[in-house]
Amino acid sequence: MNPAIHLLGLPTDQNSSFERGAALGPGAIRAALWSERGNMSSESGLEIGKDIELVDHGDLPLTDTDCAADDAMIDTAVAGILAQGGIPLALGGDHAVTFPLVAAVAAHYGPLNILHFDAHPDLYDDFEGNPRSHASPFARILEGGHVNRLVQLGIRTLNRHCREQADRFGVEIIPMADFSPAQVPVLDGPLYISIDLDGIDPSEAPGVAHPEPGGLTVREVMAVLARQTGRIVGADIVELNPAHDRNAVTATLAAKLLKELASFSRVNKTHF
Repeated sequence: MNPAIHLLGLPTDQNSSFERGAALGPGAIRAALWSERGNMSSESGLEIGKDIELVDHGDLPLTDTDCAADDAMIDTAVAGILAQGGIPLALGGDHAVTFPLVAAVAAHYGPLNILHFDAHPDLYDDFEGNPRSHASPFARILEGGHVNRLVQLGIRTLNRHCREQADRFGVEIIPMADFSPAQVPVLDGPLYISIDLDGIDPSEAPGVAHPEPGGLTVREVMAVLARQTGRIVGADIVELNPAHDRNAVTATLAAKLLKELASFSRVNKTHF
């Protein structure tokens, strides 16, 4: 029996920089997911509700002010999903939520292989004095020993500090210049996938707080995901800022990625 996908909304942006707004992301993604403008099928032909069981836990009642308390709430929720044999798929919220998500999944499976889509490496030791910033989750994840292999793609803002951090931790960064999906390694499981929507070019995903030109296309993201064969044990889609979206284009994209991640968790994703 295939494990169910467990949808978990994380409406928080307390660790955002520049501006807030990502806390409204989960609601916008759900509205796009259930909109009558589309349906629940994926490009593989598998359909949520027919071929793929989806359990929606709604949004966690996060404080959005007490990071430690919110981390503990996320940890408890994810541990409960994993205890049922489910696959947590979290909707952010800012990227800071990936730290407690990965820590909880790694506590269950051991160190993970992570495929990270983003314009930014999110490797700051701290950002603007905040070690839990949405610009720092992967530094905390790596320090915690939760990673076997971290591969980042879409990165096009790599400054000296983050380059040094990447070298320090052995992060594999696939340059955007001359990018091809074939350059991305195929990772073994347990595999965790983290998609920051600003990894995608703002022409296709305008609804983010930190748009960066020259990003991935949606088809490139899909091609990278399709090449992966490791068992997916968790995922997140983060950093939708509905205030910057146009005609719900980015929210609709996030909903599509949700369906495709659910599908990819079924197709040739059974081994560690």
